[in-house]
Formats: sequence, structure tokens, C-alpha cells
Amino acid sequence: MGQITLDLAERIIDGEALSENEALELMQLKGNERFALFLAASRVKEHFVGNHVSLCSIINAKSGRCPENCAFCAQSAHHSSDVPIYPLVDEESLVSGAHAAEESGSICYGIVTSGTTISKGDELDRICRALGRIRRETGIDPSCSLGLLDEETAMLLKEAGAVTYHHNLETARSFFPSICTTHDYEEDVRTVRAAKSAGMKVCSGGIFGLGETAAQRVEMALTLRELEVDSVPLNFLNPIEGTRLEGSNLITPQECLVTIAVYRLLLPAKMITVCGGREKNLRDLQSWMFFAGASGTMIGNYLTTTGRNTADDWQMLHDLELETEGCCG
Repeated sequence: MGQITLDLAERIIDGEALSENEALELMQLKGNERFALFLAASRVKEHFVGNHVSLCSIINAKSGRCPENCAFCAQSAHHSSDVPIYPLVDEESLVSGAHAAEESGSICYGIVTSGTTISKGDELDRICRALGRIRRETGIDPSCSLGLLDEETAMLLKEAGAVTYHHNLETARSFFPSICTTHDYEEDVRTVRAAKSAGMKVCSGGIFGLGETAAQRVEMALTLRELEVDSVPLNFLNPIEGTRLEGSNLITPQECLVTIAVYRLLLPAKMITVCGGREKNLRDLQSWMFFAGASGTMIGNYLTTTGRNTADDWQMLHDLELETEGCCG
């Protein structure tokens, strides 16, 4: 199987797309066969995106009381998790967060808000003003993650200075009703298309460990490939007390790495960023995510959970002799 996996890598480098059946077979690899998969993914990553790592950071700009019932989310009003609840932070906080992100080494900074969508008027105006200042005052490429998006709002964000719009599909279409019933999957797809139509790059991925099958992980990757998103954040469930998935078991580090590798082979030229849950799920194998095909990671804290110490992440990158550049978008 090792030579077959490496042959797959060369075929992908030559322009051939990995098929669904091939991806499903790779998801089932065991033992030493997985190391050949990681090597193939690393080879494909090096060819298409190089040997550098891009870093991104976010600000939880508006927290809690989200009317959506996503099973994993601590900010959902349907859950009893103990998370901070506050309205959209002020313009200075949005801008100062970008300065701090730049100082930490990030080149992509995301403004993230809870809720189904952003309110037009004061909220949207404040974010647009902050985007303009971030573009003028820093070298950061600003990103927004504001929920569902229509074409008019997408154009306003683009004109204000947003380089990337982030909107996760979260999981496969076939599994989505098991995770969220307060909006339809197609609304998420329309949001991705609206952001692309406005001229923004699109960052879209999901969360693994929600109870989905390996086939459904492949299904989501194929949807992202069809939508031609620019970057793909991969998250691994960190079960939060008070949410519907609080008792879920973590997926194994090897399972995480196999998923990263298959996504690299299915989406060879995309930025693949490993974000939330890497500390708990990958544990001592965090550095292996780059060998398995990841080309970026999020540093600093996440929305409602604490991230890894930034100095430890920088030490890891230094030990791996990886350069940092590019953008998560």
C-alpha cells in the first residue's frame, strides 16, 4: 500500500483529482500504512504550497446567546455552558486585537461574532470602520466570520477591507441535521457563494468528532472542493460542559492525522489550517500535523477555550525548521 499511496501523490501532482472511493480507502488505513499516507500528503503539500506555515488569530468580538442550536457550540442559547456573554466590542478593541495578532506573528486576523448573522446598522458599520483601520494601520489581512451573509453585506465588507470571509460548513450535508436544525445547510452554502461573488477569499471547513462517519468527512471535503474555497480550517471537537456533545469521546491523534492527510490529497492546493481542539486531540503528536499535510495553524486563544501557549507553538515551528508566511485565506 505504501507505494500505491506515493503513486497517488504523483498523480495528484500531475493534475489528477483524488476520487471519492480512493479517499474512502485511505481513511481506512491502519498501522504503518498511515505513515506512507502522511508522506504522500507531505509531498503534495510541499509541491503545491511549499514548506512554510501560515498563522492566524481571531477575536471573539461578540459572545453568547446565539439562537442557533449547533450541538457542539458553547455560545448557543440552547445550551447551559458557562461562557462570557457580551455584545459587539468597540472599534478600538477590534483594531487593537489586530495589532496584537500581528505582534504574535499572525498575518490573518479574524473578527468573529456569535449569532445567525450580523445586524445591519451600528454593528456592521463598526466592523467596517475597524476593517478599514486594520488595513491602514497594520500588515494584517483582516477576515470576518459573522454568520450567514447576503450579497449586499458581502460587498460592504469587501469594500471596507475584508480580505477573507470565514464560514464553516461544520460537517457533511448528510449529517448536518443531527448537529443543527435551526437553519438549513444550503444557507451556509449560499453564504460561501455570496462571499466569493463579492471578491473575498473564502475560508471554510468544519469540526471532526461530532459523531460523523469517515465517509461523511470525505463528503464535506468534496463539497468544499466543489465550492472552490480558498482555505480549509480543520477543527477537532473539544467537548464543552453544558453542550449537547459534552460527553463525546475525543478522536484519536492518528485519526486526526489521517483526516488531515486525506483532506490534503483531496484539496491539494488549498491552505489547510489546523485550529480548535488540536491540543486535546493530537496531544503529543501536534507537530505531526504538518507532516500529514497541514500548511497552517491558529495561534492564541479560540472563541470560548484557551489555546496553546504561543511561545510553545513558536518553539514547535522552530524545532521543525518551518518558515512562516502567507495568509490563512
